[in-house]
Amino acid sequence: MQIVYSGHVQGVGFRYTVKSVASGFEVIGTIRNRPDGAVELIAEGAKDELGAFRQAIRESGVDHFIRNEDVSWAEAMNQFRGFEIVR
Repeated sequence: MQIVYSGHVQGVGFRYTVKSVASGFEVIGTIRNRPDGAVELIAEGAKDELGAFRQAIRESGVDHFIRNEDVSWAEAMNQFRGFEIVR
């Protein structure tokens, strides 16, 4: 699952909150700031787990920073170990 979040999502602890939320789910992946001001999340795991993770992100208190959430799905590449913030 790839989600590109736009809105006021940089400089507000968004990535750290998402990383914290990820620890409660069986997901692996990365989250990073993009040069265009958006934040990109790439996560792998079971589809129902990813859906629950996505909902938990919104319920974590960062939803008011999000103006748009562009979600796309693809087959897992198995390229991640754990969940990391990428700089």
